[in-house]
Amino acid sequence: MLKFVKSHMESIDGVATYPMLSLLIFFVFFILLFWWVFTASKKHVQEMSELPLDNNNQQNLDL
Repeated sequence: MLKFVKSHMESIDGVATYPMLSLLIFFVFFILLFWWVFTASKKHVQEMSELPLDNNNQQNLDL
């Protein structure tokens, strides 16, 4: 089964570009994610961290 896949992939022109492209997309995504984390406002981060403890927005889940 693996030989069939390997021989099929070798017949595709430019197949070596796909791993490089996926690696590039991976790094760009995480660079943008780190940029967003470091540039996020402290007020927004504080508000989001306190959200689970906010009793005003709690729903009554007692059945």
